[in-house]
Amino acid sequence: MYPVGYDVAVSDTALQGATFLTAEWRHLAMINYAIDPAVLLPVVPRGTELDLWQGEAYVSLVGFMFQDTRLLGVPIPFHRSFEEVNLRFYVRRGDKRGVVFIKELVPKAAVAAVARWVYRENYEAVPMDHLVLEGGRVEYSWRYGGRTHHLAVHPEGPFEPLIPGTEPAFIAEHYWGYAAQRDGGTMEYQVAHPPWRAARVRTPEVDIDAAALYGAAYAPALSAAPRSAFLAEGSAIAVGRGTRLG
Repeated sequence: MYPVGYDVAVSDTALQGATFLTAEWRHLAMINYAIDPAVLLPVVPRGTELDLWQGEAYVSLVGFMFQDTRLLGVPIPFHRSFEEVNLRFYVRRGDKRGVVFIKELVPKAAVAAVARWVYRENYEAVPMDHLVLEGGRVEYSWRYGGRTHHLAVHPEGPFEPLIPGTEPAFIAEHYWGYAAQRDGGTMEYQVAHPPWRAARVRTPEVDIDAAALYGAAYAPALSAAPRSAFLAEGSAIAVGRGTRLG
């Protein structure tokens, strides 16, 4: 979508259509796991197919910060800065490479309600917190199912542009979202942002009850050692209005 090195603010013209939301996504901790494709196939939205990395299906546990959030260009008081943690996997529709969210957690009930209403994304509102520490360590924690869950990453080395054809580029450079609808159709929406710079993470910390959060089918993959992890700096982003595919 953008050439490597593109580093200006995202504007409405970056989207193919009208903008619904703008924000900055920052401090993206991205922890990646291989998973049996059979686990994902029942939840692949109609009209899309799994997007594989070197023949393997991946899920990613992602924690990040929403900052300067605006709906239809309007900042909403007390809803401009907040955490999100999501579990996602990767699909494609033709040459469009996209993301499907298994579950998205935020601390703002209104944000969760709007996302469920507009896109039918599986958002839930839970108590959340984060820390960005000296040296670059980033931590996200949240309460769910009667316990605290936690993930943390500490970057090793500098932030560098993603290299096309590498695993981090595969994970980060999906610029479309797909959400299955109640009637069996699919909502497609664009997520525009410049390519991110990222730093490798050797040993991420993950302390979650995967079965309670996401269901027993996901627990084996999320209980194994991650295939990779990295911390992306993030950027301004813009999310388009959704389009029904059927």
